[in-house]
Amino acid sequence: MAGKRVLEFDGLRKSYGANRVLDGVSFAVAPGSMFGFCGSNGAGKTTTMRIAMGLVRADAGEVRWQGRPLDQALRRRIGYMPEERGLYPKMRVGEQLAYFARLHGLDGAAAARAAEHWADRLGLGERRRDQVEKLSLGNQQRVQLAAALVSRPEVLILDEPFSGLDPVGVDALAEALLEQVRGGVPVVFSSHQLDLVERLCDAVGILARGAMVATGPVAELRRRESGRLLRVVVPDAPPGWAAALPGVQVVSERAGDTLLELAPGADDQAVLAAALRTGRVGHFAWREPSLVELFREAVAEPAGVAA
Repeated sequence: MAGKRVLEFDGLRKSYGANRVLDGVSFAVAPGSMFGFCGSNGAGKTTTMRIAMGLVRADAGEVRWQGRPLDQALRRRIGYMPEERGLYPKMRVGEQLAYFARLHGLDGAAAARAAEHWADRLGLGERRRDQVEKLSLGNQQRVQLAAALVSRPEVLILDEPFSGLDPVGVDALAEALLEQVRGGVPVVFSSHQLDLVERLCDAVGILARGAMVATGPVAELRRRESGRLLRVVVPDAPPGWAAALPGVQVVSERAGDTLLELAPGADDQAVLAAALRTGRVGHFAWREPSLVELFREAVAEPAGVAA
């Protein structure tokens, strides 16, 4: 597997007393791909990333890079963005970025060039001489992102990188990450913005209650769950026409456009016959679920378990 999957999280377990935070978390990120790490607050995403960076010790399992367990020398080649800001508030933006670049091994001249490049790239060119504490929260987030990118990392691990960014900032960061991926860098980022995850990522992992409940390419996960959601458009249908059909649950209904969820074994042809009895059917097709729908299904509490 070494060399094929650059970054591997293998069987990570972590507990604090009786609180089990991670329960066998495993996934892998291939070279030049982007992995979206999703989960509700407290699911264990940040703990997973902190273990990778050596900030938290796992009870079991390990994180490997090209088949080797991560050590401090390897971690210096990772661009890491923590959930909390790790910036020096009174230090100027340009000086701070150059400082982080030098910490990762760049010489003074290369660090200065990298700091200037990423400040300009993320819209901070005119703020390079400003102290970080004088920036808006969104611009501080951009500085944090630039600090993760400034050292020419070979791997990126980013915890909620899009949080607090305006649409322009989101677009700038998204393009910067895609550029890294095109250069062969594996990227892992956590986010609650599932539309961004679906748009940017090659694969996703959904974490719930410390365990991976779904993982794989976005398209594959959507296909895996297709065959359950059926969209039926009958412009003249009365409201509630499908409510009494066996094995059918109405997900949404608006102006004759009805989305139905069919239980295993439910007869789609019976649904079609019922729709035809109400009027002309303009559309009848299975619909692949969105990542938001997959996420809600995956993190739902099992029956009988209190929320």
